[in-house]
Amino acid sequence: MDTQAVASELSIMPASTVLIVDDEKNILLTLTQSLQLEGYQTEVAAGGQLALDLVTARPVDLVLMDVKMPDMDGLTALKKIHQLRPGLPVIMMSGHGTIDTAVKATQMGARDFLEKPISRERLLLALRNALQLQAMAEELTVLKQEVGRFEMVGSSLPMQRIYALIQRTAPSEGRVLITGENGSGKELIARAIHSHSRRRHGPFIKLNCAAVPHELIESELFGHEKGAFTGALTARRGKFELAHEGTLFLDEVGDMPPAMQAKLLRVLQEGELERVGGQDTIKVDVRVIAATNKNLEQEISKGRFREDLYFRLNVVQIHAPALRDRREDIRSLVDSFMSDACRQNGRRPLKLSAEAYARLEGSDFPGNVRELRNLVERLAILAEGPSVSGAEADQLLPRSRHE
Repeated sequence: MDTQAVASELSIMPASTVLIVDDEKNILLTLTQSLQLEGYQTEVAAGGQLALDLVTARPVDLVLMDVKMPDMDGLTALKKIHQLRPGLPVIMMSGHGTIDTAVKATQMGARDFLEKPISRERLLLALRNALQLQAMAEELTVLKQEVGRFEMVGSSLPMQRIYALIQRTAPSEGRVLITGENGSGKELIARAIHSHSRRRHGPFIKLNCAAVPHELIESELFGHEKGAFTGALTARRGKFELAHEGTLFLDEVGDMPPAMQAKLLRVLQEGELERVGGQDTIKVDVRVIAATNKNLEQEISKGRFREDLYFRLNVVQIHAPALRDRREDIRSLVDSFMSDACRQNGRRPLKLSAEAYARLEGSDFPGNVRELRNLVERLAILAEGPSVSGAEADQLLPRSRHE
């Protein structure tokens, strides 16, 4: 996930409180007036010790502090502030700034270093950036704690974005379109949305549109009455009826035949259907989550997918990242898959060498997480153990991956 993209999504409240620390009264007054005009709340301290007292007693969001002060210099105060309030953003300022001082302040954890006299634009930019980064860090900390809730593995930035979107989307009734390559975990995302929604106590029903013959997909979705066609020996409920008051996951919706797309659109619009061969109208209350590995906008331009259905399905779009775009998750995925594979195959837990991890992290895995899981299972079965070497990992990777 692009850091700037994340930051742009995080709103910084104009009422953020800035503690201004300087031993010169005119600077305290000038900065206070400037920041209050921009909607910030301010606290002031005329020295380092007063600043320490304030950050423990008041809800301060950021500290703007001078380096040179008589009772306690700013760098000493910076160190103590971080001991008292880890993570509290601090911006240092100085009228006698040097490169060495700026570097030292940054190494000690300062978010920025401003030279006096400070321009209004530079000050506001520094404050905004520091507060945005802090908000992002706090949100990512919370999201990391949520990883286990979604039954997915990974704490990379692309996955953090997925967790955030699930959190925002799940409580709503909005339809969701999940895009991404084969094996990237689209069904897991759909299940996570369902399990954290108000429909979590209802059924989660799935249909792979690419796996059902075109002539049978209408019956699969809407059901049929007895005698509706050859072989229909009894009446049967379709996926929509089975998913009533729950969630219907339409996997590979881009492969749905055009004639069926029109009928699906009608059900989405009206919330009712008729079984194949039937005349009764059946009301259904279903949240639809769709997924595809195709570019539906291109499919629309080629006349293979209905634009109006696309807009109905694409209320919220979530893109499942390819494994090559979150390589930092490969190690944790491997560990999780290896534990499962060894348990299922009656093997003692296997460890991977640093070289084996490196081989796996260097592969592109066009089959994504699904391919990685299969490879790890092969390792669990075939590796001589108790540790998987880099050579063993090499042998099981397709030759084109590491030649």
